[in-house]
Amino acid sequence: MDTIELKVDELNCAACSSAVEKALNSVDGVVSSSVAVATGRATISGNNLNGELLAKIATDAGYPSEVIDEGIDPSKLATEIETRQNKNASDWKRRAILGVSIWAPFEALHWSAASLGIEGSWIPWVMFLASTTSMILVGGGFFSSAIGAAKRFKTNMDTLITIGASSAYFFSLFIFISEKIFDHDLGYPMYFMEAAALLAIISIGHWLEATSTAKAGSAIRELLKMQPDTAEIIAEDGSTTKMATGEVGEGIRLLVRPGSRIPIDGVVVDGMSEVDESIVTGEPLPIAKNIGDTLIAGSMNTTGQLILETTVDGRHTTISRIAQLVTSAQSSKAGIQRIADKVSAIFVPIVLVIAAITVIAWVIAGDIETGFVSAVTILVISCPCALGLATPMAVMVAAGESSLRGILVKDAGSLELAGKIVTIIFDKTGTLTQGKPVVATIESENQFSEEDILKYAASVETPSEHPVATAIVKEASNRNITVPSVSNFEATAGIGVRGIVDGKNVTVIRDDAATCKIELDGKIIGRITVTDAIRKEAKSTIAELQASGIDVHMLSGDRKETALSVAKEVGIKPENVHAEASPSDKTDIISSLPRPSMMVGDGINDAAALAASDVGVAIASGTNVAMESASIIIPANRIEATAESIHIAKDALTTIKQNLVFAFMYNVAAIPLAAFGLLGENGPLIAAAAMGFSDITVIGNAIRLKHKLRKRRIKTQ
Repeated sequence: MDTIELKVDELNCAACSSAVEKALNSVDGVVSSSVAVATGRATISGNNLNGELLAKIATDAGYPSEVIDEGIDPSKLATEIETRQNKNASDWKRRAILGVSIWAPFEALHWSAASLGIEGSWIPWVMFLASTTSMILVGGGFFSSAIGAAKRFKTNMDTLITIGASSAYFFSLFIFISEKIFDHDLGYPMYFMEAAALLAIISIGHWLEATSTAKAGSAIRELLKMQPDTAEIIAEDGSTTKMATGEVGEGIRLLVRPGSRIPIDGVVVDGMSEVDESIVTGEPLPIAKNIGDTLIAGSMNTTGQLILETTVDGRHTTISRIAQLVTSAQSSKAGIQRIADKVSAIFVPIVLVIAAITVIAWVIAGDIETGFVSAVTILVISCPCALGLATPMAVMVAAGESSLRGILVKDAGSLELAGKIVTIIFDKTGTLTQGKPVVATIESENQFSEEDILKYAASVETPSEHPVATAIVKEASNRNITVPSVSNFEATAGIGVRGIVDGKNVTVIRDDAATCKIELDGKIIGRITVTDAIRKEAKSTIAELQASGIDVHMLSGDRKETALSVAKEVGIKPENVHAEASPSDKTDIISSLPRPSMMVGDGINDAAALAASDVGVAIASGTNVAMESASIIIPANRIEATAESIHIAKDALTTIKQNLVFAFMYNVAAIPLAAFGLLGENGPLIAAAAMGFSDITVIGNAIRLKHKLRKRRIKTQ
């Protein structure tokens, strides 16, 4: 299936994104599309897609679009999104300041004159000029958007604002002309300042929205700042020159000085140092790096000087790919938002009908003024601008904060499901365990020391590639034991190895429990037990998940005895252990467990199981961040990030639900009040303030989520 991304302009609300999605989904081959107002991006999935055609379709729908080049530097793309968001915030700030500057002083003049009993004939003229100026300079954007939608036989949020402000203005203009031009007093008040007030207050709300949206995307900027803008290239003669990181290719040697960040992923070819990889992997302690070790872009070189050879070009570093994943997640939509978008799409026409019925009812009742004011109030109070923010704000915050912990969420849908998880299944090897056998115990017989037992065992195991052999040889190396060479080496599958060491026959016999019996000239001299070490945070992570009410299971292809032993050590119930399971068995087991479920594996041999669960979590190495089978990726050395991702998702889901309530609460409560004229002649102003307060409430709740997650992150570091 193909995926194409578009940059879409002039998106103002949820109705706009729904209109673009509807247009894109009508194209042959398109399976799904998602349009994010916050980032101005459309993601289209399907077969045999034509990017230019899709961009034209979106443009013809009234939203200028262009294809995002697949080869574009992710950091450049993030910068473009940031620039767009900042420009949007700046534009709304200008309109808000202009709107308040026009409305506030003339509103004060109006009320001051009324309270002092001043009835100058010039006052209506001043109100008329001020309101007209506001309609042109502040309302122009609203009107343009509404007219554009009308031309396509559509409505959007700006339709309500346009009709509300225009109704107040033209109603007042009619009265003004009647009184000032034809000298005929109709007996109705003018609402010039109310029209200006609506535009000013709504612009303030949009300014706050745009500013908060820009700040919510700050996690990507923080990530990209970790990658240096330039890299120091080493020439063949040993001299160095600086080049823009994005222009550096693969296979180039770079010099990384102490105290500087790694510019591009690579392998150490000279030098040794300790490197802080916390920004990518979440590992708090620096890691020793020697020749042959991998280096991750964005990591901090602490003590020594390193020379690395790049393994990717400067545009496809780990940091860049992480930023791209986070951007995609922030641009995606949760299922709950798609429902909200559908509601929003039909909400505007319904409100227009309610407003029309209200006017007709009041006219029949003989009160035209109340009918007019009530209708304008309904149009303004019903504008669910906050609805378009409710989900995206929470998703952007959660995805951004997750990335700062080394947790990568691929899409909003996964984030939403992770917050509802009732069952979590862990793969054993490489997930709950380290996936690297180590020597656990050495038992001596016949007066032989542990060092002697290791020496003989390591000698005959050195030529072997068996994981148990690797563990024994490594243990001997760790103890600085000199290992003599072996001759007449012989390996027997399923049994063990043998050979001659220092003229003696040495045999290592392995059993199914990974316990090795070491014989010297036919006599047992000791036993070595090898085990796959449990990850140090596994037990506490499982306890934390169980305390949250999540049912924890373990899957393994190992023998039942081994699996039960690991389960007992980490705290998983015996009845929740599924051992000796083939890949197809794992899929069947996951399908039979209560849902939504989450599968946590290494992303390589658990691909089918990851895909079978509702949320697949892959444990990856620092440079393996693009596992197709997983929805969420956590650092290889931080199993506790599984619990963190669920907690973040739950907090985000709670915030989304709260935001949706806040977005509709004012509308649902105020529409009946407005329809029955209970808000009085200041109804339109009260409506505008309530709509703005709805925005502020949603924004404030998202900011609260950001501070909560940030505080928790700092506390656990």
